[in-house]
Amino acid sequence: MASRVIKRDTIRLGQCIFRAQSTMSAFEIQHKTPLIKKQSSIPIALYGGRNAVSMLPGGGIGPELMAYVREVFKYAGAPVDFEVIDIDPKSEDNLELEYALTSIKRNGVAIKGNIETKSESAGVLSRNVAIRNELDLYVNILHVKSYPGVPARQKDIDIVIIRQNTEGEYAMLEHESVNGVVESMKVVTESNSDRVARFAFEWAKRHGRKKITTIHKANIMKLSDGLFLETSKRIAKEYPEIEHNEMIIDNCCMQLVSKPHQFDVMIMTNLYGSIVSNVVCGLIGGAGLLSGKNYGDHYAIFEPGTRNTGTAIAGKNIANPIAMLSASVDMLHHLGHQQHANLIQRAIFKTISEDKIHTPDLGGTAKSTDVVQRIIDHILQADIRPW
Repeated sequence: MASRVIKRDTIRLGQCIFRAQSTMSAFEIQHKTPLIKKQSSIPIALYGGRNAVSMLPGGGIGPELMAYVREVFKYAGAPVDFEVIDIDPKSEDNLELEYALTSIKRNGVAIKGNIETKSESAGVLSRNVAIRNELDLYVNILHVKSYPGVPARQKDIDIVIIRQNTEGEYAMLEHESVNGVVESMKVVTESNSDRVARFAFEWAKRHGRKKITTIHKANIMKLSDGLFLETSKRIAKEYPEIEHNEMIIDNCCMQLVSKPHQFDVMIMTNLYGSIVSNVVCGLIGGAGLLSGKNYGDHYAIFEPGTRNTGTAIAGKNIANPIAMLSASVDMLHHLGHQQHANLIQRAIFKTISEDKIHTPDLGGTAKSTDVVQRIIDHILQADIRPW
């Protein structure tokens, strides 16, 4: 892999060149992907006290999980109207993707499942990556917190993973230089490294966190990961009240499995974030429990934390609905509907931790619909409801 450090002006210049061309090869189409894209502010859509939210079910178990979200919202009285947009994973064009982007820009907020991109053509972008890049959702947050009563390899975990979300190996810049030799560019920019580091320290300060660990591989990728690490160190000096240390990604994975309680907040580049997120989710019970939040300056998207499609279990009524429902709770908090968010959050906790209604991924025998129905029952039994 060729690791490159690219300055913002160079990236923008490249974008202008590619946009100016009327016909482009697959290589050129791939390389026009924006890495840094400043957006103009658009207000969150609010009509008569109700929020309009873009809903992208995605593939696999996504559609059934979104149906559960709509059902729970109905009983909780959540003031949200969903604009549902389906993207065909087999499509060779980007028309549906462009429509989805328009919807998100109009509404300001979206909830999504994992969107498959089955085409292997270099000219067909990964829909998930393209959405994050186009909307400049530069940071992803995964709060990994143990659920009491859930069988897990580790107990009492409380770790926050803050991940750069739009560049690194996910820049989608690769080409075959000569027959049989493929180069993939890892893009790290100072501006995005600064943004994610500053976001992490501000988040930690606001939430009373005491320590931030920067995860890297700067011993090998001295320029790209070196830039990310040096930027984190520079920002850390502005927050003397927060302890800062660093750890190489290899050691990080081992330490997470053996001594996870040493971590508080972790910041890292894109690919490391994907790996570490899945490792930590495995420690507390699996991929079906946790939600992820994607933020830019003007837009927000909420989704399951590990971004798994779950094609193998789709339609079998065994998918764990908690991650997607938790994403919907995060979305309600973001929109300012705290009462509705807390109502659903309490119902989820009671169902999972007190009633122990668990789907097979957590070692239980409950169906997806059993979990959702118990959550609805708790909502209806709540002493205080928002309406």
